[in-house]
Amino acid sequence: MTPSLRAAVIQEWRGLPERPPSRDRWQAPADVLPKLMQRLGLRERLHETEVIDAWSKIVGEFIAAHSAPVALRDGILYVRVLQPALHYELEQISKSEILRKLKRRFGGKTIRDVRFRVG
Repeated sequence: MTPSLRAAVIQEWRGLPERPPSRDRWQAPADVLPKLMQRLGLRERLHETEVIDAWSKIVGEFIAAHSAPVALRDGILYVRVLQPALHYELEQISKSEILRKLKRRFGGKTIRDVRFRVG
């Protein structure tokens, strides 16, 4: 017999008042998960995953096929580009448009800048 069951049986036998039921501390996972991610320092990793998943929709199929976001650190999105010509195109011509779309979708606090690297 477990100690808690034993104590409950003795209380009932002696006619002692029952303890008030414990407070229900249940919370929905959707409410707890963001707080937990923040406490563990994983909030930025969650944003990183969202950005990586949305990359092809933001830049289009051709650029997405020849580039890939690698990391999101301190509001800077690092993107690996396969060819130097595409690197030039993205850095000089398309960077402001891509950054505008990213900020519109994820907010200015999440993404402040985009840096392209050949490799």
